[in-house]
Amino acid sequence: MKKMGLDAYRFSISWSRVLPKGKLSGGVNREGIKYYNKLINKLLDRGILPFVTLFHWDLPQALEDEYGGFLSPHIVDDFRDYAELCFKEFGDRVKHWITLNEPLSYSNGGYVTGDLAPGRCSSWQEKNCTGGDSGTEPYLVSHNQLLAHASAVEVYRQKYQEAQKGLMGISLVGDWAVPYSNATQDQDAAQRAHDFRFGWFMDPLTNGDYPHSMRSLVGDRLPKFTKEQSKLLKGSLDFLGLNYYTTNYAANAPKAEKPSYLTDLQANLSSERNGIPIGPEAASSWLHVYPRGIRDSLLYAKTKYNDPLIFITENGISEFNNDTLSLKEALADNYRIDYYYRHFQYILKAIKDGVNVKGYFAWSLLDNFEWGAGYSVRFGINYVDYKNGLKRYPKLSARWFKKFLKP
Repeated sequence: MKKMGLDAYRFSISWSRVLPKGKLSGGVNREGIKYYNKLINKLLDRGILPFVTLFHWDLPQALEDEYGGFLSPHIVDDFRDYAELCFKEFGDRVKHWITLNEPLSYSNGGYVTGDLAPGRCSSWQEKNCTGGDSGTEPYLVSHNQLLAHASAVEVYRQKYQEAQKGLMGISLVGDWAVPYSNATQDQDAAQRAHDFRFGWFMDPLTNGDYPHSMRSLVGDRLPKFTKEQSKLLKGSLDFLGLNYYTTNYAANAPKAEKPSYLTDLQANLSSERNGIPIGPEAASSWLHVYPRGIRDSLLYAKTKYNDPLIFITENGISEFNNDTLSLKEALADNYRIDYYYRHFQYILKAIKDGVNVKGYFAWSLLDNFEWGAGYSVRFGINYVDYKNGLKRYPKLSARWFKKFLKP
């Protein structure tokens, strides 16, 4: 990182690594604390600022077993205690905290489609799920995620922020939606897509309640905030982390017979229109290259949600892990350079339009284990040789970044 000229590094603390039982009463793993202290200190020694995410979907199993994890309001107090432990141990050096990474993905993948842990969804979907209800559980989980976030921010502001002088944020999915046609119903569908994905979290954090469209379409299945909770949520952001990868078309859809988060928004999201993709497809089938979407998303956040301070906390593209390629061929990721270059052009336009963007993180520094895709795709700007001791080699995109970042 130092050789590349990076001045910030975003990483996640594993809740289970510092609190194996999920709770303070279960004991603190001092070896875990020691590991993160060493990492933070080494980053700072090299002039690299740590941006720390507290929760990137790795819930301690003990809490899942005890009360169902984020399905229970008990998670709020346990998350707050975990966050406070991190503030105590690392807050003298960490000045940028991200409470949750993509709460949308956690709720959707874990409780709607069942593709992510804990793998819950409605039985009528006939998927390999461990119980669940796709029409109620994702809303409950997101509700508790929001309250956990607000509780952690409250304790930081009350006890640590004045002395430590850090900032609290959250990283949200910022992928964009374009109306399928100029028809009013498709325009409305695109707005509902924004409400149900981005507004689901930004509205409570900005205004203290869910978007009107969600209240109207989800009805009693959508939990309600008390006045105290609404007050706690409102303004509980010092900055917004925006994760942008792709854009979809949004077309109006009729009300479905069976309730699910995926159909409640009454919009069909697709990457094609009349058989033509919105942009080139990456190795990940959900990712189509549409650089303009990042500017649209940034402008939307600015105009609708009171001009927040924004850090782009994820942006990147995948390629297939092809074992038949030579190392030289595997490092030649010119399409990734093009992806970043074109997205930077639109980020620059957004900044010139007055969006308060103050930082950018590529996803990712290294090839990684990409959730359900495992090692079949690579997102890194640095190549990891999985067959030879995890040796690392800079791809052309890493060399491009190094030149780009030279003062």
